[in-house]
Amino acid sequence: MALSNGTHQSKETWKSHNQMMLEPLSTNDAEVYEIIKKEKKRQKYGLELIASENFASRAVLEALGSCMNNKYSEGYPGQRYYGGTECVDDLERLCQNRALEVFRLDPAKWGVNVQPYSGSPANFAVYTAIVGSHGRIMGLDLPDGGHLSHGFMTNKKKISASSVFFESMPYRVNPDTGLIDYDRLEENARLFHPKLIIAGASCYARTIDHSRLRKIADENEAFLMSDMAHVAGMVAGGVMESPFDHADVVTTTTHKTLRGCRSGLIFYRKGVRSVDPKTGKETLYDLENPINQAVFPGLQGGPHNHAIAGIAVALKQALTPEFKAYQAQILANCKALAAAMLEKGYKLVTGGSDNHLILIDFRTQGTDGGRVEKVLEACAIACNKNTCPGDKSALRPSGIRLGTPALTSRGLLEDDFRKVAEYIHRGIALTLEFQLNLSPKATLKEFKEKLVQDEKWQMKIKEIREEVEAFSAKFPIPGLPEL
Repeated sequence: MALSNGTHQSKETWKSHNQMMLEPLSTNDAEVYEIIKKEKKRQKYGLELIASENFASRAVLEALGSCMNNKYSEGYPGQRYYGGTECVDDLERLCQNRALEVFRLDPAKWGVNVQPYSGSPANFAVYTAIVGSHGRIMGLDLPDGGHLSHGFMTNKKKISASSVFFESMPYRVNPDTGLIDYDRLEENARLFHPKLIIAGASCYARTIDHSRLRKIADENEAFLMSDMAHVAGMVAGGVMESPFDHADVVTTTTHKTLRGCRSGLIFYRKGVRSVDPKTGKETLYDLENPINQAVFPGLQGGPHNHAIAGIAVALKQALTPEFKAYQAQILANCKALAAAMLEKGYKLVTGGSDNHLILIDFRTQGTDGGRVEKVLEACAIACNKNTCPGDKSALRPSGIRLGTPALTSRGLLEDDFRKVAEYIHRGIALTLEFQLNLSPKATLKEFKEKLVQDEKWQMKIKEIREEVEAFSAKFPIPGLPEL
């Protein structure tokens, strides 16, 4: 109803409005509240093995849910388009300083933009700034472990915007070893002449050879960008090789191994890029202004100040000895999980892992990642189906990806992950057993429908699920607020 000055009705309406603003979620929106409660229960009683997920600390969540959400601040510190930005300027500068400190970077040689909304926008901003419309990029192909935002396309369609607005030529892994084929990349780069080569992956279990990629980039007078989203926490913790020693630009998300909120960062080099050996003339990097302008006003509006607050908190935590110990434990747990799955006879792409994830290939077992993922999910084990080298279709990938960061945050150690491996093994065995009851040509949709309808198999799933939930309940999720 319309408000009118001085009427009893308008006072009641305004009083009701104020009550609405103060009302807790539980009564203000019971539907959303119940969904959040269910999700909290799922996280608490399930085993989270998705390699790109983690549990943010209480302090990060408090910053994310703070009044910083209310402030609009287009522009950069000291150069905003709105007033009232003195506090967000202080926050953004603090976040930038911490980001450089965490990754042990000299402010004279590196700068950082902390405004990207996530990893994909960060990557797109770099392409926009460095490559330009229809410029050429080379990234690891998605079916071979790369990321969607690194230029993914198929023979029939350009899938990612990074392949629509830029010219993409992927590089691949050796189908026999699962390792990046650097020799073939080097040959193809000589033919394609990329402006930018992208290091980084979403499902690659081995260390990326940044020095080799640097050499290939230099041969083609290309920039080298490292997307360290998956391994940023391990780089910060000093347990994994730093891409900053070789790359011109480094991007990352902040919510994976770095264990912050969902956001992104772009690091860029400053100073001298090269020196002419004949004349001694220096060529300087010109990355700061193009990257900043690509982020804003090129691709984004006002930054998410509550997210920048969450990043800043996570970066402070990343400077602690406890965080470094956590990163070392991620690696130890992944090696324990990999060894346990190998002992049970499973094939791991590349034969093992150097980081936080493994990729299991089910082609020798006669099943696929979609079916295994669905059964494990029913058993309260969250993972994701994933393509393996040589897969013809991303719609029916051969494997599942398993990661250790989230459960390591909950305090699981090597022996605990060997127990987790046993639960995974039982879920996979159940998948194979159930498949024998179906036609070899049964679709994933038919598989899921029959699985839900069959009481016998639901009872078997329930048995595993109850064990998993009891095991998971022993490890509280640190920082998860009560509802």
